[in-house]
Amino acid sequence: MSGVETRTVSRDSLFLLAGIRVEQDDEVHKVRVRNLSDGGMMGEGTIRVQRGNRLEIELRNVGKIEGSVAWVQDNRFGIAFDEEIRSNLARKPASEGAASEAPASQTSWAHRAPSAPKPETLRKI
Repeated sequence: MSGVETRTVSRDSLFLLAGIRVEQDDEVHKVRVRNLSDGGMMGEGTIRVQRGNRLEIELRNVGKIEGSVAWVQDNRFGIAFDEEIRSNLARKPASEGAASEAPASQTSWAHRAPSAPKPETLRKI
């Protein structure tokens, strides 16, 4: 990494728990949310995911969000949400539910994770 900030979306560091379900798996895994923005999040946990996996994420005061794994490094991974959320809702105490708020998400094409490469296009080294 170059140390130069290349992100165009601000994000906040925080410590939340989220439930994540990997595509076609019924089990919900608890992960730590290390940072969160309207377009994605960084999670940490023992869940095994690969770049391109489809996920369903349950965030406090936001609800269920769908997204894709954008990157994986050790036990941390980045998720690009399919739709932007109002990440500030997740920071509010659980008793201040999102019911009185405006809709928590809107479609965003800027944060979609790239598709996983096709195996036939990969070169063996």
